[in-house]
Amino acid sequence: MTETQRETRSFETEVSQLLHLMVHALYSNREIFLRELISNAADACDKLRFEALAQPDAINQPPQLTIDVSVDKEAREIRITDNGIGMSRDEVVANIGTIARSGTKEFVSRLTGDQKKDAQLIGQFGVGFYSAFTVADRVTLETRRADAPEDAAVRWESEGTGSYILEDCSRGLPGTEVTLHLKEDADEFLESYRLRHIITRYSDHVAFPIRMPQQDDDGKATEEWETVNRASALWTRPKSEISEEEYREFYKHVAHDFEDPTAWVHSHVEGRQQYTTLFYIPKRAPFDLWDRDRRHGVKLYVKRVFIMDDADQMLPNYLRFVRGVVDSSDLPLNVSREILQSNRLVDSIRSGSVKKILGLLDSIAENEPEKYAEIWTNFGRVLKEGPGEDYANREPIAKLLRFASTHNSDDTQNVSLAEYKARMKEGQKAIYVVTADSAAAARNSPHLEVFRKHGIEVLLLSDRVDEWLLSHLDSFDGTPIKSVAKGDLDLEEVIGQDKGEADASSASEKDLGDLPERIGKTLGDRVESVRSSKRLVESPACIVLGEHEMALYLQELMKQAGQPTFGSKPVLEVNPGHPLVRRLQEADGAEFDDLATLLFEQALLTEGGQLDDPSGFVARLNRLLLKAA
Repeated sequence: MTETQRETRSFETEVSQLLHLMVHALYSNREIFLRELISNAADACDKLRFEALAQPDAINQPPQLTIDVSVDKEAREIRITDNGIGMSRDEVVANIGTIARSGTKEFVSRLTGDQKKDAQLIGQFGVGFYSAFTVADRVTLETRRADAPEDAAVRWESEGTGSYILEDCSRGLPGTEVTLHLKEDADEFLESYRLRHIITRYSDHVAFPIRMPQQDDDGKATEEWETVNRASALWTRPKSEISEEEYREFYKHVAHDFEDPTAWVHSHVEGRQQYTTLFYIPKRAPFDLWDRDRRHGVKLYVKRVFIMDDADQMLPNYLRFVRGVVDSSDLPLNVSREILQSNRLVDSIRSGSVKKILGLLDSIAENEPEKYAEIWTNFGRVLKEGPGEDYANREPIAKLLRFASTHNSDDTQNVSLAEYKARMKEGQKAIYVVTADSAAAARNSPHLEVFRKHGIEVLLLSDRVDEWLLSHLDSFDGTPIKSVAKGDLDLEEVIGQDKGEADASSASEKDLGDLPERIGKTLGDRVESVRSSKRLVESPACIVLGEHEMALYLQELMKQAGQPTFGSKPVLEVNPGHPLVRRLQEADGAEFDDLATLLFEQALLTEGGQLDDPSGFVARLNRLLLKAA
């Protein structure tokens, strides 16, 4: 190296705010810092093993990969050293100089000032390295990549305030060393027995030896090292030998979460194919669950050798909230993403893994409904993507879906399709649903009026994903799922109208005379047709779409996003018994045109559509108001 590069860089404003929060919000949970730094070191060792297999000429794997923890009481320092893959200068800037490449502003905007809640959020954000500042007022990191020369090492140092120092240095061995210069109130962490306890509690499962200096009879450190943890991959051990506490602590290690998981499933598969899986359902959704650029997945191992930490090919996208590990004995050690995408062994593992997770969720839904309600609150909208992505498991996913319903007085999504079927009326041939862009719009939809009158339950769908869901889930357990706002509606078998009511309905339709044709002529190509409605009881009119048409509110969203909708013209249904419709029969000329157009525009707005001419709508409404005044 011809010149030593030293520079001082400033943190972004959001990062500085987050560092301040790390110091204060996690104060009561400070011992977590050691778990997080050991977890990072274990990841570095995992990556070295993999890269040494992929590039044997460029990277030499040491005889033993280790993580060493030592204490210097006089200097008030803790050192965590690994001989893993290390980092280059650019990697230090990307991985440590900034907290995240995207989403930082959103994260900071969600901070509440509530220490408990913010601490939970931090765990999901995965900023474990910065937990070091809860016990240290200065952190120094020296690192050298395994494929770099001695003089290509990098030193990073910060006091966790507004800036950090980055400079080149020399380092004899590849790997990373993190030195924590402890605060005055962190004396407890200068005691070796305290650090040993933390390692045993949080990191006993780490697959690499975590070593500390042996102590003599006087309690002083010697030059000999001893392994503190069990150093065996937890998922490879028999389930009977693993305690619930060990399962929980391993989840926190693998998911970088501060909270316990909601549930987990651990399985060993033997036979034609051998693999082990351990999957966890988090307690709450990470803030970036809807970030499509975020790479989600589980950790993939082959014969306990780490391959990748975001093996999203192992699980479909609708299960992206699941965390855990997959360890296969059959995949090649030099596995690449290209191999993963077209490998029958991967397909088999993926299929088995999905069935395990869906089975776990089904068991919780059946036996622990309150716990499943929490899972649904956090991940329900993600699960709704399932029928469209995973046709083979459409029925098992459908069993897990929950919806709001007219059967309940609130908008909580807690009604399953099976529960709906059990309450279906005699003669009812379909599961009825209505979609809207809000819970209030769904519950107050005019399409529900005849169903409400006759006590027929309708499921209320108000999530943006629901329209897409219905396009891929047209039945459940042999029963069709039908939108009450689309296509023709035949309820005669369910309603069981007596002759008098049926005759009255027919008479009302006949009383319309040529009104549908007159309205159709006024509206022109804005509608496909105008007809008498069997849906309406209190409202004057409603929009009805084709059986397979996209809801109007979703069509508007697609248009705003610049996407084609290919929507056909809607049908306008009018209520023959409504006073406004009878008034329309008596009108003519410009008044008729205004009333007919307003009737259509009101129905359009009710369905979440947009007016082509809002000012024209206001002018027509004002003319009628002035006339009535």
